Amino acid sequence: MADRDTLPLPLEVRARLAELELELSEGDITQKGYEKKRSKLIGAYLPQPPGVDPSLPQERRTPVTPSSSSRYHRRRSSGSRDERYRSDVHTEAVQAALAKHKERKMAVPMPSKRRSLVVQTSMDAYTPPGEEQIPRPDTSSGSEGEGSGQGDSQGTPNSSQGSINMEHWISRAIHGSTTSSTTSSSSTQSGGSGAARLSDLTAQTHIGPIAHLSLKRKSKTGTVENGNSLRRSCEFGSELTWQPLETEENHCAPPDVTTYTSEHSIQVERPQGSTSRSVPKYGNAELMETGDGVPVSSRVSAKIQQLVNTLKRPKRPPLREFFVDDFEELLEVLQPDPNQPKPEGAQMLPMRGEQLGVVTNWPPSLEAALQRWGTISPKAPCLTTMDTNGKPLYILTYGKLWTRSMKVAYNILHKLGSKQEPMVRPGDRVALVFPNNDPAAFMVAFYGCLLAEVVPVPIEVPLTRKDAGSQQIGFLLGSCGVTVALTSDACHKGLPKSPTGEIPQFKGWPKLLWFVTESKHLSKPPRDWFPHIKDANNDTAYIEYKTCKDGSVLGVTVTRIALLTHCQALTQACGYTEAETIVNVLDFKKDVGLWHGILTSVMNMMHVISIPYSLMKVNPLSWIQKVCQYKAKVSCVKSRDMHWALVAHRDQRDVNLSSLRMLIVADGSNPWSISSCDAFLNVFQSKGLRPEVICPCASSPEALTVAIRRPTDDSNQPPGRGVLSMQGLSYGVIRVDSEEKLSVLTVQDVGTVMPGGLMCVVKPDGVPQICRTDEIGELCVCSIATGTSYYGLSGMTKNTFEVFPMCSSGAPVSEYPFARTGLLGFIGPGGLVFIAGKMDGLMVVSGRRHNADDIVATALAVEPMKFVYRGRIAVFSISVLHDERVVIVAEQRPDSTEEDSFQWMSRVLQAIDSIHQVGVYCLALVPANTLPKTPLGGIHLSETKQLFLEGSLHPCNVLMCPHTCVTNLPKPRQKQPEIGPASVMVGNLVSGKRIAQASGRDLGQIEDNDQFLFLSEVLQWRAQTTPDHILYTLLSSRGTIASSLTCLQLHKRAEKIAAMLGERGHLQDGDHVALVYPPGIDLIAAFYGCLYAGCVPITVRPPHPQNIATTLPTVKMIVEVSRSTCIMTSQVICKLLRSKEASAAVDVRTWPPVLDTDDLPKKRPPQVYKPSDPDTLAYLDFSVSTTGMLAGVKMSHTATSAFCRSIKLQCELYPSREVAICLDPYCGLGFVLWCLCSVYSGHQSILIPPSELEINPALWLLAVSQYKVRDTFCSYSVMELCTKGLGLQTESLKSRGLDLSRVRTCVVVAEERPRISLTQSFSKLFKDLGLHPRAVSTSFGCRVNLAICLQPHRLGKLAEQGTSGPDPTTVFVDMRALRHDRVRLVERGSPHSLPLMESGKILPGVRIIIANPETKGPLGDSHLGEVWVHSAHNSSGYFTIYGEESLQSDHFNSHLSFGDTQTIWARTGYLGFLRRTELTDASGERHDALYVVGALDEAMELRGMRYHPIDIETSVIRTHKSITECAVFTWTNLLVVVVELDGSEQEALDLVPLVTNVVLEEHYLIVGVVVVVDIGVIPINSRGEKQRMHLRDGFLADQLDPIYVAYNM
Repeated sequence: MADRDTLPLPLEVRARLAELELELSEGDITQKGYEKKRSKLIGAYLPQPPGVDPSLPQERRTPVTPSSSSRYHRRRSSGSRDERYRSDVHTEAVQAALAKHKERKMAVPMPSKRRSLVVQTSMDAYTPPGEEQIPRPDTSSGSEGEGSGQGDSQGTPNSSQGSINMEHWISRAIHGSTTSSTTSSSSTQSGGSGAARLSDLTAQTHIGPIAHLSLKRKSKTGTVENGNSLRRSCEFGSELTWQPLETEENHCAPPDVTTYTSEHSIQVERPQGSTSRSVPKYGNAELMETGDGVPVSSRVSAKIQQLVNTLKRPKRPPLREFFVDDFEELLEVLQPDPNQPKPEGAQMLPMRGEQLGVVTNWPPSLEAALQRWGTISPKAPCLTTMDTNGKPLYILTYGKLWTRSMKVAYNILHKLGSKQEPMVRPGDRVALVFPNNDPAAFMVAFYGCLLAEVVPVPIEVPLTRKDAGSQQIGFLLGSCGVTVALTSDACHKGLPKSPTGEIPQFKGWPKLLWFVTESKHLSKPPRDWFPHIKDANNDTAYIEYKTCKDGSVLGVTVTRIALLTHCQALTQACGYTEAETIVNVLDFKKDVGLWHGILTSVMNMMHVISIPYSLMKVNPLSWIQKVCQYKAKVSCVKSRDMHWALVAHRDQRDVNLSSLRMLIVADGSNPWSISSCDAFLNVFQSKGLRPEVICPCASSPEALTVAIRRPTDDSNQPPGRGVLSMQGLSYGVIRVDSEEKLSVLTVQDVGTVMPGGLMCVVKPDGVPQICRTDEIGELCVCSIATGTSYYGLSGMTKNTFEVFPMCSSGAPVSEYPFARTGLLGFIGPGGLVFIAGKMDGLMVVSGRRHNADDIVATALAVEPMKFVYRGRIAVFSISVLHDERVVIVAEQRPDSTEEDSFQWMSRVLQAIDSIHQVGVYCLALVPANTLPKTPLGGIHLSETKQLFLEGSLHPCNVLMCPHTCVTNLPKPRQKQPEIGPASVMVGNLVSGKRIAQASGRDLGQIEDNDQFLFLSEVLQWRAQTTPDHILYTLLSSRGTIASSLTCLQLHKRAEKIAAMLGERGHLQDGDHVALVYPPGIDLIAAFYGCLYAGCVPITVRPPHPQNIATTLPTVKMIVEVSRSTCIMTSQVICKLLRSKEASAAVDVRTWPPVLDTDDLPKKRPPQVYKPSDPDTLAYLDFSVSTTGMLAGVKMSHTATSAFCRSIKLQCELYPSREVAICLDPYCGLGFVLWCLCSVYSGHQSILIPPSELEINPALWLLAVSQYKVRDTFCSYSVMELCTKGLGLQTESLKSRGLDLSRVRTCVVVAEERPRISLTQSFSKLFKDLGLHPRAVSTSFGCRVNLAICLQPHRLGKLAEQGTSGPDPTTVFVDMRALRHDRVRLVERGSPHSLPLMESGKILPGVRIIIANPETKGPLGDSHLGEVWVHSAHNSSGYFTIYGEESLQSDHFNSHLSFGDTQTIWARTGYLGFLRRTELTDASGERHDALYVVGALDEAMELRGMRYHPIDIETSVIRTHKSITECAVFTWTNLLVVVVELDGSEQEALDLVPLVTNVVLEEHYLIVGVVVVVDIGVIPINSRGEKQRMHLRDGFLADQLDPIYVAYNM
């Protein structure tokens, strides 16, 4: 196509274009405005491609981006990208790499985000880019890609051939060929007509399946044609820079797009309305391709399927097989690649700089030089400062500098403190706090300090109390013992002040006296006072601060002799002469700016023109203008300043750079500066700039100037260049790259070693061994002119400034110590020094080294301008699972859409993958201007990393790729054979393994009430013998007695209910009756009424009046499944069941008859029913398990009586006792304790409905205290309510007389692993109220046996013997062994330890064995297996209408496969283990402890290992303060983690990396999906257990309404 030079663009148009570019780079106009103005400007000059009707409005044509030979008239790219990293070759390489990736179709599921989170400035933020220029009449059609169903993408007959073409064409475009902007073909329909839509024809070209994947929430509008994604992805063609013709690759001619356009130019008329269609809330299936290109619907499950498909692709490094030690899972240790390049060169020799020539009139010290010039030529200009308009603000002459510095010196020494006690003495350190626009004041203060022999410590101006990094600066000042800060008047006024006008103490700073150095504030020194000027010696001259990789700040001390020698070396290397003019753009407080602009300049009486950063922002050309204006010989700049000048350069005719003999590029050591140097030379060579003038230098705070390119007059000697292979560099080896053009690093030399210096290259880690000639290492310098120490840190100083490099023979290279420079590089041919990176930016991933700067450059070469804000991008590594992981954080532009960003992220991953062969672990985008900044506006890396790690970065987009990066996971487990029958026959002791079995004590002799087989008989007996004994007391929420029941009252009431059942219900013996009552006394009466009538009761939790829709269906289901012929309930609930809301939730007409027991008949039944057979059904117990299964079990009369008897023995229950019960009375042990035990044992039960605690959290504990109860039962939810609700009220409760010292046992009734942290915090919290720490214990029951263990501690004997020491019932097991179903005890606090609490003492009459759930063989002590139980109170089977007999017989009648094969066992479905303890209980028996680990149904089998959700959840909850609850489950082998967020939705994305990290670190698992939801979304059943399966179903059915869903790659 057309080349820019062949375009007849008049000069003024070019100038205007350059201005536009500048405006855009500065952010003064938007991308949209820029596009518009630009197309207006050059529209007229574009040749029309055939087939485009010239009458079409300009914006709708397919503009053709010419490639330009003047590479630097660039499009917008220039401004937004950080030019330090700019390289056309690299951009091209990246685009080529991406094109390669196009072949391998990437289908990455896009995260879904809640609407409120989508940072959206206005509706047009969502207009697809192609449509930008056209004002759309109908904005209601949000372009969300929610449900595109126009069908044209599937229907076009030539779409397949189109897609092939397109694929080819796009890869060309990516290669940066001349067609690179056919893609801005904004031929969208406007008002109904539509131009040719390439994108429609090619919606299947897997460019961005991502685009169809947005699972946004609550979007009401929502369809957009399938083309958008496509258009977006080709967009990056148009953003390519206009390529120079001199690039290495000659692109083949692009395919002829014109024919394409004309061929399929179908004009589609579309009614405007068709684009907006409302979308149902859930599951609107939209088109999306999976990895195989099959369209699927975009529900969550589809995304997961897609993720699974993506993950099926093989990872790069294949995992080797290796032996797994018995217990230790070994992490995969990366073996070095046998084919990796190794250094082959000879050992390098140290390189010497030229002799430092001694010039006779060189001053003996810098102060002497100042004195000389200040007295000989006081009128000579020393420093000219500029205002923000570029006008000279002030000229400091040598005379003024001399007199003022003397004045400052005198005042520092004599006017601070008192005569006897001066505050500052020679040798003390003082801080210099001066703004960047006031070099004159700084210079005066600096030389004042030198004259006073105090040590200046220049630092940045602290702007706020919590500037990024300012705290560390404070630590530096503190450690240097700084008490005085010198500052300027203006700066002092600008510092933050307290209301009293004092300058507050900044965080981490010592207390400082602020001293203003302006002359008018200082007293004149007396005539006889004169500073003591000596020759340079080894005293410290100044301290330069340096920020390390981890954010800590060190002070590098520079002695006076080093300072002087450095100035001499620079003078010699740069050929400085007296009265030369030098333009300085750099920061004059440190580094190159300080050395040239403040120190060496004074030694040579030079004139410095100082350009402040603020002026550069306003006018980037200012430094070039000053070079021309002052005919400056030397200029000190960074590559950024060269780049800005390029962008702003508008064919200024008067620019003449022929006076420059040296342009010092201070960051020449950044490998990416080379492109700015080349570019600058290209443009300004015609303006008199000579190539040899550009002199990059390398420097570091420790070694000062390391090397600098000399300004030669011989322009024939070209500068050194090296094109190095990135692959080689990652192994620390120099390989000049030839074959792979993609991954190369081009470096330029930074000249030769400084005069008087000796340089060598040593290996970056370990012993400082000299490198070979083809090896990259750290440069070390031996010279007088280096720093000498880190102030106050002798250890670090030794490692950095006192290094003795060794030859391979082990002999030191020199007797003098070297200083490490912190720069990585090598010495090339001719003694030229090349720098490839910095030690600080080094990331060692899987044994290979990568440089952060190189990765930044690659990321920015991926169509940067649309997303990343002005190159504000941070790359660092974090350590996860014993390796470094690369993290990239970038600021995204406010106008980029979700899909754009996601597309960009996935492309960055691909580019880095192919160019650096390293996976990115996490890529996060944050909103513009939110990353912490350094004082000069760069990104503060260590603060960014800190924020990332503590979860307070608040990104707006995150993409994690743990599946691709983490290759050192342990090998999946192969199961090993268990103990076989043979070993059992030999005897129980098989290699130290005891068969794991235990039993409770015998049921013992029968007491008077134990002769009854039926509870109904016991009640009748009690009604006769102790009619007025109170059995039940029900408390109200105020703690008063709501009602109570004596034996007789209960008996009478039960008789009436039995009569009513017979009369009104016409029930037969054995009919089932559902009892739907709130917790209370009516429920108990109704239960015994059923027994009296011979009916089988089923207790059912009543529906919740505020939540009928979800609770009523469960009631209905239980009633139906239990085949209840009638419902008994209270009047209130009766009305509720017939209410409008109820009929909306269920079909009310199918209810069985409902009997209201509030008005009972007066008469008794003819006789009380007596069952004929004790094995008949007494009642049914229905409960919803944690896996969401509704299971009813049958309890016979025998089992019920045996159960009550067992509890009576275990808890020593007698009529004289009182027991407080705060449990739900509907199933399991809770029901038995609430309804049955009091009647059987005769003790009084104080009933506290848990629902009342929501009104009065202290109710239960107050009741326990008031009734002086010794035994109480509660649930975990009650305990949690007390811990959370009463945490801060213990004092007030104490004053109300709450006393828990009488409590012997407080048993938590549960069907899960004991929640040890909750019981411990409960015990700790109420210890002050007298609760004995050993009183709290747990019980364990399940469906097949409602209580297996209960109440282990008899405080009686143990307490008197004073058994101090740790609670014997808690053990710590190795979590890694547990995953292999092994139990290995470890010490408390050892890594990977998991505390487990005993589940309670085994009940009398109960036998337990641990069996292998698969083989059904008995297991040894050290194995985790299924708990099997044999007891008289086992349930007799499941009650289901489906009659799944196999399930039933297996659960209730199991036999061991060998060993004791006779006993009938019931399988609990829970995994656990037994421990033989040495303890004896009160009766002197050995105590065997059962530890329940978790439900078999819930355990997750991942990588061949068994994980319990609760362990992963515990880890996750610990990672961030905003995670209140967590639940995990698996889906298609992916681990899904759902977290509840208690905080702003902005924090949602912070959690994704944290959750992924912790699960990797602690469980060696990769999280597949992270779902962030609101508080209360994770469903919990009445026992306080998480319903993970319900959660899973809700997630897959899109019903969770999540804040954010992240799919980890």
